[in-house]
Amino acid sequence: MSKKRVARYLLVGGWNTLFGYGVTVLLYQELHFLLSTLIIATLSNGIAITMSFLTYRYLVFKSKGHFLREYLKSFVVYGLSGVMSIASLWYLVDHVGLNIWTAQALAMILTVAASYFGHSRFTFRKKRQDSSLG
Repeated sequence: MSKKRVARYLLVGGWNTLFGYGVTVLLYQELHFLLSTLIIATLSNGIAITMSFLTYRYLVFKSKGHFLREYLKSFVVYGLSGVMSIASLWYLVDHVGLNIWTAQALAMILTVAASYFGHSRFTFRKKRQDSSLG
């Protein structure tokens, strides 16, 4: 794990967070009278995950792997990190008694680390070449 790649991951992740927030707010403002909040959240999540996938693929991991396979894998990583984030927040607030600000910060640290691990080891994993082939 290179320090440059981790730095790029954090920088791009910051952009992706702002982008996802903006898309959600914009879609809600434009569509809340036509669609339910759940549908708007689902649409914005799909758009945000797509942006994140593209920026991580091309700017962080510089992958040349199978596009669709990696794209679908990214949804798995985001789904698992989302569940981890929700569970962490629930546990830290309701069972440990932390305030929401501290709990959210800890949950974010945990999920960013897990997301990086998931993308680097699963979504954008480079196949090892067999050293016995020469």
